[in-house]
Amino acid sequence: MAKQHLLTCIGAGSAKFWQVSQDGAELSIRFGRLGSTGQAQVKEFDTAEAATAAMRKLVAEKLRKGYTEGTVTAVPAPAVGQPTATAAARPAPVPDQETRAQAMPSAELPDATTHDTQEPAHLQPAPAGPGRADNSSNAVAPAEALPEVLVDPPWSRPRRTRDPVVVDGLVCSDEPSVTWRPGERAAWQATPSKYVSWANDPQTNWTSVAEHVAGVRSDGYVFEHHEISLFTAGPQEAAEPVIEHWRTDHVWDAADWMPAVLARFQLAALPMALDAARHGPAQVVPWLLPFASPKLAAQMAEWLARLKSLRPTVLAWLSRHPEAAARALIPPALGRPGPARERAEQALRVLASGSHEAVLTAAAGYGPDAAAAIAELVSSDPLDALPATMPVLPGWAAPDELAPIRLRDEPRVLPDEAVRHVLTMLAISQPGDVYAGVELVKVACDGPSLAGFAWSLFECWRAAGYPAEERWVLHSLGLLGDDTTVRALTPLIRVWPGENGHARAVHGLDVLAAIGSDVALMHLHGIAEKVKFSGLKQRAKQKLDEVAEQRGLTSQQLADRLVPDFGLADDGSLSLDYGNRRFVVGFDEQLRPYVAGADGRRRKDLPKPGAADDPHLAPAAYQRFTALKKDVRVVAADSIRRLEQAMVSRRRWKAEDFNRLLVGHPLLWHIVRRLVWGRYDDTGALIGGLRVAEDRSLADIDDDMVHLPGEAVVRVVHPVELGDSLPAWAQLFADYELVQPFRQLAREVSSLGADERVSSTLDRFAGLKVPTGRLLGLERRGWRRDLPENQGYQNAIEHRLPGGRTVVIDLNPGIPIGAITHEPDQVLERVWLRGNRDDDGLHGSAATFGVLHPVTASEILSDLDGLVS
Repeated sequence: MAKQHLLTCIGAGSAKFWQVSQDGAELSIRFGRLGSTGQAQVKEFDTAEAATAAMRKLVAEKLRKGYTEGTVTAVPAPAVGQPTATAAARPAPVPDQETRAQAMPSAELPDATTHDTQEPAHLQPAPAGPGRADNSSNAVAPAEALPEVLVDPPWSRPRRTRDPVVVDGLVCSDEPSVTWRPGERAAWQATPSKYVSWANDPQTNWTSVAEHVAGVRSDGYVFEHHEISLFTAGPQEAAEPVIEHWRTDHVWDAADWMPAVLARFQLAALPMALDAARHGPAQVVPWLLPFASPKLAAQMAEWLARLKSLRPTVLAWLSRHPEAAARALIPPALGRPGPARERAEQALRVLASGSHEAVLTAAAGYGPDAAAAIAELVSSDPLDALPATMPVLPGWAAPDELAPIRLRDEPRVLPDEAVRHVLTMLAISQPGDVYAGVELVKVACDGPSLAGFAWSLFECWRAAGYPAEERWVLHSLGLLGDDTTVRALTPLIRVWPGENGHARAVHGLDVLAAIGSDVALMHLHGIAEKVKFSGLKQRAKQKLDEVAEQRGLTSQQLADRLVPDFGLADDGSLSLDYGNRRFVVGFDEQLRPYVAGADGRRRKDLPKPGAADDPHLAPAAYQRFTALKKDVRVVAADSIRRLEQAMVSRRRWKAEDFNRLLVGHPLLWHIVRRLVWGRYDDTGALIGGLRVAEDRSLADIDDDMVHLPGEAVVRVVHPVELGDSLPAWAQLFADYELVQPFRQLAREVSSLGADERVSSTLDRFAGLKVPTGRLLGLERRGWRRDLPENQGYQNAIEHRLPGGRTVVIDLNPGIPIGAITHEPDQVLERVWLRGNRDDDGLHGSAATFGVLHPVTASEILSDLDGLVS
């Protein structure tokens, strides 16, 4: 006979049932109002044991909500005409336990996967209880205890209408403008592109190409790639006079050429970019962020209203140009009723939510009538800002199936009707345009319970197959989620692109940015640094750039500030109390945590709480160590990689930031003290090396104390800069038994020969044959393959260098896309240096290797030596 449970909940205006029965590895669930047949669901599991464990947890969750269990001998059949759950209507199959363990909070896992990790209470079901009578902590809150918006929301009442105020004759006279972030234009100019190499074709008549673009010549035929190459890296004297005439619908690979063209010609190229955006908004609009004009503002307002996929990009543009956007949008927002006015009004409301004063100031510039009308538009009761058509909530988002929401500082939970109002608020909210009632809910309700509620809603959406029309569920995690949400969601974001879910993954990045905690930004940075899907990686970097700009930082400076201290003591340790036992957490050179007990012996893991340990302190300490291991694992590899890259790229820190963000950081100092640092003068020359001692003071090679003045500049020293002092530093670190987090003092160094310094090629490597697999290993060192050309072959691999130069290795026969093993070996036909405009005035031409810094030259030569050795 099938295992089954029948639970009921009666009281506070609610009378409902929830019923589950098990048949092998399948659970059949029915729920609804008493007296109705309710809704049916079927959940499939890998094994009968997993289904049993899941049923126990579901029942415990219902009992925690106040349901009471009765005796049932048979599962009532659906009424005549009541549909049963079919295969098409069933939720998505439950993933295997390993996948679920990586992607979901432990509260959602079968018992077999929860024995060694514990999640915070708001994502765990409470132990089973006897029912509402003995479970007063789940009492339903009365109406008088709730915010008014949860009792009598605006959408339940007739709407107030107002006559639109029209102010004729308003015109925005702003000229187009461009605003670059620090280093942004240089990065765009240095974009690697196949069009750069084509621009060096000596057989191309660039004057003829330019004449065709200008329309003064119609004979012959000009290929699209010739036009793009002209404006990407062709002769300035041919391209500059005709850029304003150029139009193209070749936008499928806009990321390969659009940034270089816009950075090169700036405002002169804006008409081309605006026209190209009509043909491929998704490909072009992200490259319009530095620009502003009245025409672009109107177009951004249209994209905001029409294309959900572009909403994050438009919001980033509004945030970047609030004053210009406001001045451009006010005239259409006060124009005659119609689509243009509606789009402008919507964009202004969104803009005012973050830049209210900028909107009012811009309106004042159009006179008192405009100022009054715009003030009314953006200052009306935000709770009345509702969509024209209110959404219908999906059937699977039933309050019965969601975690309860508790009021703040008291045990009572929201009634079902109030929960439906919360769902409605979430459904009408969009990124950057959140319904005002959500903030009232967050003030009135318990934060962890809101996070648990949002995650349970997300799980229902996931089980329904991620329907796109309910994507607001994903965004609700950004509104109500916390760090536990971040840890559960990030593994899913990383795998979604491989499951045809790239768009969903990109929206997941928005969720991480919206949560905005140090842990959330840490995971966002981890995706930007290391994920196998290049499109997702690029979008994560763009999202981090937006966050950095909002904080007035560069992306590197933001990354320094994203490393949490994890509650560690000033000396970088953490004490964990089991009651009768105490442990101290430390970290090794790879930031791997270890624990030491009273005997001082190091352990890799914290022992599980035992019967003799404090029943409250020990589980909490164990849970904290488990979460610490997970979070530090994300930070460790990235932090070590960033410091190694800082050495290679010669990144500098001011003394104040060095002491505060690195030496003073309780986690990072474990690796900072294992490196040799250096003080540099204004020309970039090394003044002297230094290290961080155990007491966080600074010492030189003779162990004499070093004082850094406030204006000092500090870098991670590259061994090529240490010269004759390198052996002494290596001996000092050996004496102190300091194991380095990466190869610094033991790093191989190389230098260019006299002939190579005046040459544009490295002839010692020409003609050598190497395995294709070994060549692809260079991608872990920052190299990247060129875009495929004829027959899908990638004919070069290259490394971008500081200053816009690029080392290029020409390959023969090349690497076929999707069939790497088809060409097991590659001949290095030529290793050469592509210069920047500072070298010869033409981006893409060859430059001599002597222009490279010795550190850069050493790293490139080491890569190549390792390739052919």
